[in-house]
Formats: sequence, C-alpha cells, structure tokens
Amino acid sequence: MEFKDKQSIYLQIADYICEQILLGKWPPNERIPSVRDFGGMLEVNPNTVMRTYDFLQNKEIIFNKRGIGYSVTEDAQQRILIYKKERFLESELPEVFKTLYLLNITMDEVKTLYDQFVVDTFPLNN
Repeated sequence: MEFKDKQSIYLQIADYICEQILLGKWPPNERIPSVRDFGGMLEVNPNTVMRTYDFLQNKEIIFNKRGIGYSVTEDAQQRILIYKKERFLESELPEVFKTLYLLNITMDEVKTLYDQFVVDTFPLNN
C-alpha cells in the first residue's frame, strides 16, 4: 500500500479496509487480520493499525471479540456508505465546487460528463 501525504495513515488504512469490505473480501462477521499481522502486511507500526481499528470500531464497522480478534459488523457495508458519503460531502465536494466555480464549469457540463462516465464505466447497469 502506498500512502499519500494529504491524509493521515490510519485513515488511509481505514479506507483500504472499508474498500475490502465493500468488495466482499471480508464479509459480515468474518475476522479481519490481527493488529500485528496487518501492521506487518502494510509495513506500518501496529499502533497505527490499532488507531485504525479503534476508529472503525467507533464507526461500528468492525467489532472486537475478546480473545478472538476483530470482525466485520453485520451492517458494515451500509455504515461504510454512510461514512464515506458524509466525508465526501464535507471534505471533497467543497473543493470540487471551488474548482468548478474558478474554471467557470456549469452544472449542465458536469451532468453531461457524469452521465457519460456512468455509461462508459458501468455499462451493465444501464
């Protein structure tokens, strides 16, 4: 995993875990790697992974069974979508709006490009 400078490492790891859950790699109630194992896989300090797991546990995306380890919650996918949508709307969308404004790009132009993107990227859903 390659980390970016713009975001905390623990949040980047959280995004990676959420992505894996959304892709079905870790289905509901399935265990995820231990803090130590995941730290070794990603070549990061186990304390960073622990911070990630605490964060995801607070978001109720994973839970800890004492003596067994961390597992994916039953409704993790729904919680991930809510969390990622909130973060996008609060953090990323204002930057997009600013760029649209500065470049004088209209919502009609964005809609046309978005519709084409959906057709090109997800042809089976159309």
